[in-house]
Amino acid sequence: MAYPAELKYTKEHEWIKIEGNTGTIGITDHAQNSLGDIVFVELPKVGSDITAGKSFGTVESVKAVSDLYAPMSGKIAEVNPELANAPEKVNTEPHSAWMVKVTLTNPAESSALLSAADYEKFVAEEQ
Repeated sequence: MAYPAELKYTKEHEWIKIEGNTGTIGITDHAQNSLGDIVFVELPKVGSDITAGKSFGTVESVKAVSDLYAPMSGKIAEVNPELANAPEKVNTEPHSAWMVKVTLTNPAESSALLSAADYEKFVAEEQ
């Protein structure tokens, strides 16, 4: 699967779509593929603060429980309600099944993120 060029990526396999001061966050195709069938997603409540590089939730699959790491800092503005009843959407639509939307507090943090090409190279080297 090609990684969408409009997204930015972390080495922990999260993606973020930045639109103005809002960031929409999910996990990459590589991450969901490594995890296997996702059965539960634990996300923070609206209004919670998240910090770049720190865990903000978990994804549980049939294989393991993995932390989700914030690509950028901000305040949770919205949590994807569909994932409560259909966490498998993360497997079938990894780059559109977002987890949280964040009001970004430090836009300069985006400079530390990977482009799609850099992320693809990182994943290839990791394997």
